[in-house]
Amino acid sequence: MTKSVMIVGVGGQGSLLASKLLGAVLLNEGYDVKVSEVHGMSQRGGSVETYVRFGDKVYSPIISKGEADYILSFEKLEAARFSEYLKKGGEIIVNTQEIDPMPVITGAAIYPGNILDELIGKGVKVDAIDALELAEKAGSAKAVNIVLLARFAKKFDIPYEKWIAAIEKAVAPKFVEMNKKAFKMGYEL
Repeated sequence: MTKSVMIVGVGGQGSLLASKLLGAVLLNEGYDVKVSEVHGMSQRGGSVETYVRFGDKVYSPIISKGEADYILSFEKLEAARFSEYLKKGGEIIVNTQEIDPMPVITGAAIYPGNILDELIGKGVKVDAIDALELAEKAGSAKAVNIVLLARFAKKFDIPYEKWIAAIEKAVAPKFVEMNKKAFKMGYEL
């Protein structure tokens, strides 16, 4: 059976690294894995989404609306924006951080105040965590991606050490210890 994971966020939040790490761990566990990146306006703080699909045999990396088993969202508005991709019974793991999109910055729109309540009201299973606070405690706000990935890692029967090995292999040496600390904090939450 194929599982589908969407990783969504804003440019610069590390969704590409998170998808690379997830793909590497799943590949090492013997799954057929397909990863696809859709950058959007990532250079200007716009939406970035990646798809990770895995199973015995995966033919396409693309996830259509209503197909995602999980959505990892690095920001609340992105969780709402991509919630229609979640399948019935799926789950959104979301960072409670709010990053103002350009229409809010320019004053053309107001950041919605009750995003998570609305999702829950629609029957969406939401696992909301303050990943930014944990990332900052680990040493960098940029580790939000690793904190969320760690929270998601708990959904798998894959040993903790295998996730750490993937971090050691994929992350620049000067950032390995901080990312390992961020992963531990998210995993133990």
